[in-house]
Amino acid sequence: MKMSRSKAGKHKKNKANHYGIKPAPKPLDGKKKKTVAGGKSKASWPMRLNKYIAHAGVCSRRKAAELVRQGRVKVNGEVVREPFYEVKKRDRVEYKDKLLKPEERKVYILLNKPRGLITTLKDEKGRKTVMDILQGKVKERIYPVGRLDRDTSGLLLLTNDGELAQKLSHPRHKVKKAYHVVLDKPLSKNDLIKIAEGLKLEDGVAEVDEIGYVKDKGKNELGIVLHSGKNRI
Repeated sequence: MKMSRSKAGKHKKNKANHYGIKPAPKPLDGKKKKTVAGGKSKASWPMRLNKYIAHAGVCSRRKAAELVRQGRVKVNGEVVREPFYEVKKRDRVEYKDKLLKPEERKVYILLNKPRGLITTLKDEKGRKTVMDILQGKVKERIYPVGRLDRDTSGLLLLTNDGELAQKLSHPRHKVKKAYHVVLDKPLSKNDLIKIAEGLKLEDGVAEVDEIGYVKDKGKNELGIVLHSGKNRI
């Protein structure tokens, strides 16, 4: 099964018995090139520690909070384990013994991720990652927002904007993703209705928001919209 993510957006939620007959939006044509945009943002002080780390381009605020709780961050030479600790403008914040400074220039990259790449900053097994494509092209420290599996292609956002990453990735915001799925065999409308009730995966059930056949394609090509952040999607 091949899968590609086409776009994120807001969709009205439908009842399960309507899914089998509603066609999904057409996916992107797969020819979009990566684009880079930058902007300025002013920091406000004092700033919460997890927000400070995110603005320094290390990771999202949610991940930054985990790093702080693990005792991996120092403020003025002392380990601080409170993510909401208020950092003053002249404080020294260190992670991995490196001084952090909030990025003033925000970078946003929309990458048409090809299959075969890992969505991570660095792979322990030495496999190619999405960062290999951008090596030497961006001076700011950026990171992917969300993830696409190795065998999945499609739209992937990379940025150093911790605020945006938080809004897009945190489960409470329920940001939806649209996928174009190519199967090795066709599915019936009854199959679609069953899938609409939820996909059973290794890490739980993924709620399906919309599903349908891709217009002008066979019944082995589906459009599916969901907001679950489960693995193997």
